Amino acid sequence: MGFGEAIKSFWSNYATFNGRSRRSEYWFIQLFLILTNLAVAAIDLVLMNGDVDRFIANGGGGIVGLIWILVTIVPALAVLVRRLHDTGKSGWWALIGFIPLAGAIVLLVFTVLDSDAGENKYGESPKA
Repeated sequence: MGFGEAIKSFWSNYATFNGRSRRSEYWFIQLFLILTNLAVAAIDLVLMNGDVDRFIANGGGGIVGLIWILVTIVPALAVLVRRLHDTGKSGWWALIGFIPLAGAIVLLVFTVLDSDAGENKYGESPKA
């Protein structure tokens, strides 16, 4: 799956928490989110007239960033759950991310694992 296909899938499966997502789709989405978050942060900084202290005091963002987070949080969580499904894990494993550091490491390991071959309890392999 290419970058453009992953972005299209991201928006077309906005709140689809069932099924499976390939490793490439998940990581292309992460790249997309990093790039767009940087662009949104730059827009917020411009809207704050370059006031870096105010930008930092607002937690590194402004109203545009808040809107962008609200728009993308559901599909980002959905693609994470589908990626976990692809490795045979329940989507509930996403909650381990709330454990500082260790949770992020566990999720990183789960998202880089190869897909379950063939069908698993979450559906057919997207590689098929």
